[in-house]
This record gives sequence, structure tokens and C-alpha cells, in this order.
Amino acid sequence: MKLLRRSFLGLALLLSAAGAVAQTPAPKKKAPDPAYAPVTDVAGLPRVLLLGDSISIGYTLPVRVRLAGKANVHRPAENCGDTARGVKSLDKWLGDGRWDVIHFNFGLHDLKYLDAAGKYVPPDQGKQVASVADYERNLRELVARLKKTGATLVFATTTPVPAGTLGRVEHDEIRYNEAAVRMMKETGVVVDDLHALVVSRQSAVQLPKNVHFTKDGYEQLADAVVASLAPLLPKTAK
Repeated sequence: MKLLRRSFLGLALLLSAAGAVAQTPAPKKKAPDPAYAPVTDVAGLPRVLLLGDSISIGYTLPVRVRLAGKANVHRPAENCGDTARGVKSLDKWLGDGRWDVIHFNFGLHDLKYLDAAGKYVPPDQGKQVASVADYERNLRELVARLKKTGATLVFATTTPVPAGTLGRVEHDEIRYNEAAVRMMKETGVVVDDLHALVVSRQSAVQLPKNVHFTKDGYEQLADAVVASLAPLLPKTAK
């Protein structure tokens, strides 16, 4: 009899556990970033492509708003990451369409430090993704490919790395920007100096110990991006 009661008790516990699992809601999938939403072109308007990391993702929507009715503003539905990833993925991002202006930034993911598992770590515990020399070499390859599109090119300098940012060294972006700007001048690429913009107001627009920005910070970056793009937009698309 005791054995029978134990069997019934065990069965009840199993059914109770199964019911609890069944009632546990499945984790919600993270909604896709609205900046990734596909854009339906308005006929006759120039086509603009924004390439870059999470900083560019942050200013994509406000740039679209500011250029509504003036340009079709696209971007890849992903973070473009470091220059090595850019070299591998550029053809996919460019697609088959023609572009009038391409605004691009790379840098923050090249200068970061990661451990063997790919996690952000202090410099003495990891390895930098790309040296300045590797960064410049990759940028040259990217620019050569971008020039083949016939689009006007605009390079955005890498925005500041604040003190205390995990996986990055404060002011390290300066070395990378120096190499990038020198190379852009050599190759005739327009430079949008977002770094200088942020330095002039960093405490007001950038998060502490973080490379990202406040909402107002992204709005100000968008103003600068639009200011660099607007004079380069043809009256009609190519």
C-alpha cells in the first residue's frame, strides 16, 4: 500500500512539474531594430547608403526623417562591425542597386579588445581586433571597392572612446582616425568629422564609460551626417 501511495505521489509531482513547464511563457524575441526596416524607394530621389556600427544605427532613423522627400536612405539590417567584416560583407551590403552617395564608418570594432571567447575585456586580458596598420589596409580595400559603385563617398571619423569603457582604451580612436583621414585625403573621399563634433560637447551627448550616445546625441550626429550628405545629393537619382 505504501508503495502504491508513493507511486501516486511521484506521478502527481511529475504532472505538476510538467504543468508548470507548460505554463511558463516562452521568452519574447527581441523586436528588430526599426533602423533595419526595408526602405521602399521613392522614384526619382537619390539613393543613399549608410554603412557602419551601432553609432550609425543610432543616427539612421533621424537621418531618414531629415532627408524624407529628398533621398531614399538605406542601411544593412545589421551592425557592420570591424573593417575585416566589411571586406567580407561589402558586396552583400551593396546589393545590385545603384547608389548616389555612400556614407560609411568603421573603427570602434577594430580598436576593441576581446578575449578568446569574443568577450570585451581590459587590454591586458585580450587582443585588439585590428592594429592601425590592419585597419588602414582594410579601409583601402573597402574604399577601392566602394569607388567602383560610382557613388560619392563620405567617411565618418570614429567617435570618442570615453574613459572607463570596457574593452577599449580612452583616446585610442585618435590613432585610427589619423590613419583613416590621411588615407581618405589621398583617395579623394569626403570626411565627415563626427569625432570633432562629439569632442566639442562630449559630456552632454555621450554616455559615461560607454561609446554610445544619448537620444539627443544621436539627433546631433544625424544633423552632422545630413549636413555632409545634403550638398552631395544629385537632383535626381543616377
